[in-house]
Amino acid sequence: MAPLSLSPLLDVRGIRHAALLDARGVLVMQAGGEPDTSIAQAGRAVAASLIATLGGELQDLLIDLEGGPVLLTPYGDQTLMTAFDDVANLGRVRFAVRKLLQGSASARA
Repeated sequence: MAPLSLSPLLDVRGIRHAALLDARGVLVMQAGGEPDTSIAQAGRAVAASLIATLGGELQDLLIDLEGGPVLLTPYGDQTLMTAFDDVANLGRVRFAVRKLLQGSASARA
């Protein structure tokens, strides 16, 4: 994987913090506030169960919590966790995440 910088995500209105977690759920890098990595670990367990049952690949998983929504997006064997203010911002957040990850994929090609 090409080097990834999460700080551009913080320029997107509504994003509070972002974190990249490895396959074991260990924090690799973060930007913004302190992430609760247990959310990502629980979300990945749910996603694995859904994939085992339904097949296919996970594009992303939205978890709408009392403290605000969290978007989990696969990045190779890692997971990008993006926390933001309101589900109404979901389209903007998804666009920013995909742009960041595609830019990183292009850089490594």
